Amino acid sequence: MYRGLQATGVARVKDVAEGPRPFQDSMDVEFAQITDVGRVRQGNEDCLGYVVPENDEQTRSRGWLFAVADGVGGHDLGEVASHTAIDCVMAGFREASPNESHSALLERLVKTANVRVMDAGHEAVPGGARMATTFVACALRYDRATVAHVGDSRCYLIRRGHANLLTRDHTVANEQIRLGIVSSSEASGAGTKHLLMRSLGAELFVNVDVQEHQVLVGDVLLLCSDGLHGSVTASEIAAIAGHAGDLQVAAKRLVDVANQRDGSDNISLQIIRVRGVERVGMYRGRPYRLR
Repeated sequence: MYRGLQATGVARVKDVAEGPRPFQDSMDVEFAQITDVGRVRQGNEDCLGYVVPENDEQTRSRGWLFAVADGVGGHDLGEVASHTAIDCVMAGFREASPNESHSALLERLVKTANVRVMDAGHEAVPGGARMATTFVACALRYDRATVAHVGDSRCYLIRRGHANLLTRDHTVANEQIRLGIVSSSEASGAGTKHLLMRSLGAELFVNVDVQEHQVLVGDVLLLCSDGLHGSVTASEIAAIAGHAGDLQVAAKRLVDVANQRDGSDNISLQIIRVRGVERVGMYRGRPYRLR
């Protein structure tokens, strides 16, 4: 069980790739991640995961993957759910066929993780247990970011100082806002604010939202659990993460702000900065380089 703050240092593919030759004209990112138990809870039910390409060939054929899961269930079961989902998707991404579409791959892997979480719940205690987790993942390759999510963990794209939310919270409150039943201000104080309409492990079948976005050099992607976005605004996230020199310092700063404002939930986030892209077009499902 994670207790307190856990962090990983910033990494770039050039730091972990085999051989001395730097990558030429391929996607290059640096990232930092952090998870914190918060000020109230005794355990951390969030989980983070990532897959880093080992060489230039893997950067083009497989790419990068980042993911955040926020477990639901209590009594350590939320932790089991989030770790099960992360482990399943990370392993599936590593074993995927080269050049497989990220959109199709992520949808398949997240649906597989949903079944694995359900199975883990059945095996957790005699008679089974209900546990679930939110999940958000971002796969990066060429000049594209593919985002898949279920629940209310989020992905932001920060560009030129502005944070654009790429995901839609699968909560009762957010659906009520979409239908015009309540206003955003009314929903912020409602009891349905954190009531999930979708999660992994809750039902045998789950709908996964998947979208693809073009990314530019200098863009920052931020994945997080609701322990961060529930107390830190999008504009504050953009200000801290979008102009950071040191990503790990920025990640720690965001956790500090969230704890100062609230701290009643676990806080987890990943910051990914795009340092280089490979511009490609698609012809009959196959990429080709654009000059």
